[in-house]
Amino acid sequence: MKKGIHPEYYEAVVHCACGNTFTTGSTKKELRVEICSKCHPFFTGRQKFAERGGRVEKFKKKYGIED
Repeated sequence: MKKGIHPEYYEAVVHCACGNTFTTGSTKKELRVEICSKCHPFFTGRQKFAERGGRVEKFKKKYGIED
């Protein structure tokens, strides 16, 4: 690697809005995030999946077509 062109690399502390903290590597010493793996709905299992159906089902419902 060339000297003098790469930024300093630190062990950064990440602070989440939910209060969770963890460490990672970064060019900044401290990071603040709004959402992390402890509070994100996908990782916590609180995510709600909306059953939307496909294009054909939407068309049939819109125009009242029965099978």
